[in-house]
Amino acid sequence: MPAISCSCSRTGHALALYSGHIHDQYTRMTLRAIPLAESTLAWRWRQGQLQAIEKTQALPLANLLNIDRQKLSLRRNTEQFVRGLPANHVLLTGARGTGKSSLVKALLHEFASDGLRLIEVPPHDLIDLPDIVAPLRGRAEKFILYVDDFSVASNDPALIALKTALDGGVEEAPDNVLIYATSNRRYLMPSLKSDNAEYQWIDDEVHPGESVEEKISLSERFGLWLSFLAFGQNEYLDLVQHHLQQLGYSDWNDQVRGEALRWAQTRASRSGRVAMQFARDWSGRQKLSLSESSQ
Repeated sequence: MPAISCSCSRTGHALALYSGHIHDQYTRMTLRAIPLAESTLAWRWRQGQLQAIEKTQALPLANLLNIDRQKLSLRRNTEQFVRGLPANHVLLTGARGTGKSSLVKALLHEFASDGLRLIEVPPHDLIDLPDIVAPLRGRAEKFILYVDDFSVASNDPALIALKTALDGGVEEAPDNVLIYATSNRRYLMPSLKSDNAEYQWIDDEVHPGESVEEKISLSERFGLWLSFLAFGQNEYLDLVQHHLQQLGYSDWNDQVRGEALRWAQTRASRSGRVAMQFARDWSGRQKLSLSESSQ
């Protein structure tokens, strides 16, 4: 009886595995058959399928200040891509709120009429890259797989899928798909205290250990690196003034300037995001005050 019980258990386990395999195969076949509407500019990968984003943020490139070098480089790479010319996967790293994500979104609208499309992929779903790319292969549009705020542990299985997508595996990579990733970490993975213990002095030179080399090798798979530095005070104030003008408030004076600086101090940041937040708050308060005084 114990032997029969064991056999049944194994059979049930095997059937469960087979059933799961069939389900996975069916899911992949279904994904390949999903039509991508030509009028849609962007999708997000969620729960194993592409979901259309009905309304994308229209952000003009001219609204992104103090990142001219990065704009030029990424725009050129994207133009090469949509024209069918050789182009690189891109890694955008640096301080938070400095325009990394905004630049990618702005370029989507810059080149939408040329067939550029975007698919937002959460970092933890990178393991699904083969299934995401499958329905894109052979289409006329050019697709950017956009991975925002990328940072994963060194043992995350998503890293293997990402490395394969960047370097190419046995299957040839499609020529109409690129990966644009943003991260606050230059090497995409956390820097650990234990990494420092692996450094060695050889012939009066410092050599990193295997853990550090592995982190560097991942970021090196991106052909184009763009670094975004934190803004200085004058750059921050330029952004505040620009955003206020966009919101219809043009009365720039010492009071507004002082309030903008105090706003930044309370957040310990002078980023573009903080500048926009202040502009919205200040502009809204002034308009509310005028509305109340006119009643």
